[in-house]
Amino acid sequence: MNKKQIILVAISTLFTVSMATAQDDTRDVLKSYSYVEVQGGLQLTATDAPMNKLFTPTGAVSVGFLYPSVGFRLHVNGWKSKSGLSDTEQYYKWNYVTTSADLLVNLTNLFSKNPQHLLNVFLIGGIGLNYAWDNKELEKLNAPLDRMPLAWKDNRLFHNVRAGIRLETDITKPIGVSLELGANNVGDRFNSKTNSANDWMFTAMIGVSYRFNKRFHKPAPVMIPVAQDVVEDNSANMATATYAISEKKPEPKPEPKLVTKKEMLHKVIFYAICKSDPSEGGQEQMREVAKFMEKYQDAKVVIVGYADKETGNPQLNMKYAEQRASACKDALVKMYGCNPANIMTDAKGDTVQPFDEGAQNRCVIIDSEAQYTVRE
Repeated sequence: MNKKQIILVAISTLFTVSMATAQDDTRDVLKSYSYVEVQGGLQLTATDAPMNKLFTPTGAVSVGFLYPSVGFRLHVNGWKSKSGLSDTEQYYKWNYVTTSADLLVNLTNLFSKNPQHLLNVFLIGGIGLNYAWDNKELEKLNAPLDRMPLAWKDNRLFHNVRAGIRLETDITKPIGVSLELGANNVGDRFNSKTNSANDWMFTAMIGVSYRFNKRFHKPAPVMIPVAQDVVEDNSANMATATYAISEKKPEPKPEPKLVTKKEMLHKVIFYAICKSDPSEGGQEQMREVAKFMEKYQDAKVVIVGYADKETGNPQLNMKYAEQRASACKDALVKMYGCNPANIMTDAKGDTVQPFDEGAQNRCVIIDSEAQYTVRE
């Protein structure tokens, strides 16, 4: 089995395992979404010339579809490439475009039970074609007379096998940014040299993506069985006793009542002295507040900042209390996409001490109340 076959078998195995995982993965409410992305960065073709002289610009555009743990995309990148020989300072440049169908595996969602992540790590594998054209000799210094030019005159079409890793984070709910590092295995002479071995092309790109067409899990409908009562009618006459069984129509059930219920939110985030950034535990509290606001989009949230009166002075403590409340609101809006119109902030400084222990009063208290209607 040669190198190409080994790479193709590995990608096929990874595809099969990832599909089975995507079908069984129901940990998150979000089922799937589509996206488009543009990328830009640098490309390097492997050769024995000095590396610092071979970096060229590259760009890419892709469209894809993602489940929580696995996804697919069509990816096109290209622009310029360059190669050379270190012993003769002989360089060549050409244009190229690489197309591939890629499989993306979200390693973060695959191995983590928490659906909320600041950073997602993807493993990438794909296959496609590489087309190169317009190969030109850049410069030729001190080349021997018997060395023939390496630049090919005709256009070239090669296979392409891709592997890489991708880091992605969200700016807002629909928009994300990414850093992608990839390695493309293409046919011989892509780098203008013949050595009976495939060539390697490496890329590093930063991208911006837009997500759309999101799908979510829907609860299955609940079927309510209707029972029928069977009544036995015993009647006796002078000769014999007969028994008749009659079927009664079910009595109409009363209409369900609409009942209004409430769900309360109460979170406390503690801070170090002179700090307005929450502790590690406070970040989890913020995520729970964001989930509450996403579930009840009309609910109003009140954030009140406090400071302990055992340290500082009233003016300084009021400043820290205001900063803590404001930082919480900014995080809910910028990190989790919450509606700023539904968030109100206030600061008490050290005028109110909600806790007996002084250090605990360096805090922010978040409260909200949501009403919803159910049938009973």
